[in-house]
Amino acid sequence: MTVAPHTILALGDQVPKVDPTAFVAPGAHVIGDVEIGADSSLWYNVVVRGDDQPIRIGRGTNIQDGTVVHVTSGTHPTTIGNDVLIGHLAMIHGCDIHDRAFVGLGSIVMDGCVIESDAMLAAGAMLTPGKRIPSGELWAGRPAKFLRKLSEEEIVRNPRGSASYVDKARRHAAAIAEDQG
Repeated sequence: MTVAPHTILALGDQVPKVDPTAFVAPGAHVIGDVEIGADSSLWYNVVVRGDDQPIRIGRGTNIQDGTVVHVTSGTHPTTIGNDVLIGHLAMIHGCDIHDRAFVGLGSIVMDGCVIESDAMLAAGAMLTPGKRIPSGELWAGRPAKFLRKLSEEEIVRNPRGSASYVDKARRHAAAIAEDQG
């Protein structure tokens, strides 16, 4: 489902591995030691740069427009689990984001941070180095702090959101392929 024009760039012997069912939108850049799982989507103008450490992105995860995913040289790779939602213009740097986590629009997740499964970082928040958001919690602010427990409804809603992006990616890929045809 990957469509051009986007950049998938080897860096020396580090060649990105993109599952054929993943959507990499035009204008996105995937560089170096990066693996992207099945049905994941990297939207317009996303940069995923695994130049000094690996970046691993699970299945069914979406990384929305304008987001940057990077690593910390020599110390922190970036791992993003399955069915993760990452909002537009987020900065993801040298951290671990577990399955079904949610990172809001314009958020920053810094070196050594962990966002556990079914946890949420609110839009515009900054998770400072080494912080951990436990499962089922919502953190907000700059710097981010515990705000409240997520409701069961909120926890159930997040995986539905990532599933909707799988469908959205297929629609975009089809439209782009038709336009290029």
